[in-house]
Parts: sequence; structure tokens; C-alpha cells
Amino acid sequence: MENNKIAVGLDIGTTKIVAMIGRKNEYGKLEVLGIGKAKSLGVKRGVVNNITQTIQSIQQAAEEAESISGYKIENVVVGIAGQHIRSLHHSDYITREKSEEVIDATDIENLVSQVHKLVMLPGEEIIHVLPQEFKVDSQPDIKEPIGMYGGRLEANFHVVVGQVSSIRNVGRCIKSAGLNLSDITLEPLASASAVLSQEEKEAGVALIDIGGGTTDLAIFKDGIIRHTAVIPFGGNVITEDIKEGCSIIEKQAELLKIKFGSAWPGENKETEIVSIPGLRGREPKEITLKNLSKIIHARVQEIIEHVYLEIKNYGHETQKGKLIAGIVLTGGGAQLKHLRQLVEYITGMDVRIGYPNEHLAGDSDEALSSPAFATAVGLLMEGLQKETEEKVVIEEAPEALVEEAIEEEKEIIEEIQEEKEHKAKKSKSFFDKFTERFKEFLDNAE
Repeated sequence: MENNKIAVGLDIGTTKIVAMIGRKNEYGKLEVLGIGKAKSLGVKRGVVNNITQTIQSIQQAAEEAESISGYKIENVVVGIAGQHIRSLHHSDYITREKSEEVIDATDIENLVSQVHKLVMLPGEEIIHVLPQEFKVDSQPDIKEPIGMYGGRLEANFHVVVGQVSSIRNVGRCIKSAGLNLSDITLEPLASASAVLSQEEKEAGVALIDIGGGTTDLAIFKDGIIRHTAVIPFGGNVITEDIKEGCSIIEKQAELLKIKFGSAWPGENKETEIVSIPGLRGREPKEITLKNLSKIIHARVQEIIEHVYLEIKNYGHETQKGKLIAGIVLTGGGAQLKHLRQLVEYITGMDVRIGYPNEHLAGDSDEALSSPAFATAVGLLMEGLQKETEEKVVIEEAPEALVEEAIEEEKEIIEEIQEEKEHKAKKSKSFFDKFTERFKEFLDNAE
């Protein structure tokens, strides 16, 4: 397969950095050629706070993916999250000069680029401009205006905004790691591409991606993105609470959470105890699983209530905004035992865990279908889509047309050349006189 059909998704998370190289097979499924993982040390709550450590982690993940796949990584599609991300709704319009012609992609591009010129708060930058419904002249609720006649094209937009400094820091880390940044995508949108079906997006669904440092939310209705939010809590705060509540070190707290953690305290008996080795010659600690799940339950409940507040603010309780498909949980935090039941209990909505295996080729490694890799798979899909779009644009100019244009250009150049020679013969004496005068003028100016 040609190298240009290969893309790389780079997920810069709070707990891990993942580089995923892949391509599409003949059935249109993702074939992951290599995956590299590195512990993320320079990122806190989705934001880079140590450039050097982040560069090292990116290089480590990229090198591992390169050695497994045998391909050299050049361009990457990166995901962005963090508490600095906010979204807003905006309406804008353009008046078309040629209303007798049908609306085409250029008109939509003009409208989107007009929104990109919006004045933001100091230090903020627009990351995404996502069109929702269009309005042509006075006809509302149009999903696809291309091919229609109309003088005034109007649209509602979902605009995602982030801090310029945070985006630049991510860009700098990637450049210093010897890679090129081909595109930047909001992480919840990438995760949504990987785990949501088109039917769910149509019916209305809330995607909750519970990562290490942040919990990302993306709400879809009628197949259109309606709301995005990044909540600055994730799996790390749960680990922190276990560490404090049980007086143990972070490494042990993380292992406890993964092996024995549960979001539902009712299922553990008081007699279920786990023993943790003490530090250097100290007595081992005994922790009841009931206490452990109480600590986890309290923090998870807080995270879910934050997210549910965002879902209610979007308008889930109204008839028009009802999310029929409920909630899809993904991200590393979605693997917590009994989390699905707790989310159902708090929100009263249908809940399922989102796995990215739907888009992966049948012979893919089972570990890749873990919710923890949803964002990386989504970013890889975005990268491959971008490659395909660029290829289509190039292929749209057939070779015959290009050759014809070159021939025409040659003829025009020959005609101009002949004309120049003819004029040169006629006006040789005039040109000599003009040159002499010009030299005199320069001498006098000195």
C-alpha cells in the first residue's frame, strides 16, 4: 500500500501518551500497524506543564510505534483537551453576489472563514467551527444547502475555543519531538468518531470520555454536534482520594483502584480485606474493600453530577433536546467496575460502555478495543479522512486537462516572445536613446 494512505494519531493524555500508526484495509476498516505508549509526566489536567518531559514522552511513544510498524512517523493528528476549552453558539450569514448560481462548497467555506474572524477574548483562539443547521433565504432547518438556489446563506455554528498558549505549547512539543502537526482536534470529537454510531448521533446521545486528568463531554442530536465541555476531573482525582483516605503511596492507590475498585459500595462486605505491603520495614496496611469503594463512589458521583449538569444545561429535559440514546461512557475511567450502574442511577438515562472495536479490522489486537484507546483510534480515523480528502482534491484535476493547460501556456509564451523580438527590432534606436538618458539621470542624481 502507498505510504500516503498511512496516518498517525497522537493522544497526549494526562496519564499516557499514545502514538497510533494505521491505514484502511480493503474493507474500509482500520488496520493498526503500530502503537507506542509512554507514561505522560509533563501533562496535568490535559494541559502541558512541563515541555521537556512531554517531548521525551512523545518521542518514546513515536519511536515504539515506528519500531513495531517499520514506518517513519512524520505528520501527526493530535487531540486537545484541558479546562481552558470552552464552546459557544454563534449565527452568521453571507449575501451571495451570484444568487442565480447554486450554492457550492466555496460559499460554505466563505461562511466558515467569516466565523473564524470572530473577535475572541484576549489569549483565546478558535479550534473548530462546526456548522449546525443552515438557512437559505427564509427557509430554515436545512442540513445540506449545496446545490440549492438562494441569495442569503445563514447558519448556526458550534464554535470551540481554547487558550492560544496551551495550543502553542502542544505544537512546540510536537515540533521539538521531530514531528509535524498536520491537524488538531478536540478529544471528545475524536472519541465520538471512534465509539458512536450514526443512529445514536441521530437519536441524541451524550459521550462521556473519562480520562486521567479530564472528563470530556460531547452531545449529539439529529446527527449534529450540539454541545462540548471539558471538566477538569478524571481518574487521577480518584487515585488521589484513595491515596489520602488510605494513607498509602500513589502507585499502590492506582493498583488498588484498578484491581479492587468499585463505584458501588453496596456490593462489598465488611469482611473483605486487602493487605498492602508497608514501606521499608513497616507493618503492612489492611484496607477493607467497602471503605475503598466508598471513597471511589464519593468522587465518581461528584464527576458524574458535574457532567449531568452540563447535559441539563444543553436542554436534555426539554422535549426537543431529549437524548433518546442516553449516555456512552469511554476512556480509561470507563473500565471502573459498576460505573455504568452508578451513572444510570444518578442520571436515569440508558448507559453503555463505548468500545472502539467497531472500526477496527477483525484481526486487530484485543487490547486496542479497550475504551482507553478510543481517543487514539478516533484521531487516527481523522488523520486517514484528511489524507483521503487531500488525495481527492489532487485527483480532481485530470492529467489530460493539466497537459492541455501546459500546451496553451507554451503557445501564449511563444506568441509573446515573437512580439517582443519584433518590437525590439523596431525600437532599437529608441531604446538606446532611453538608456543613455536614464544613465545621465542617475549620474546627475549622484
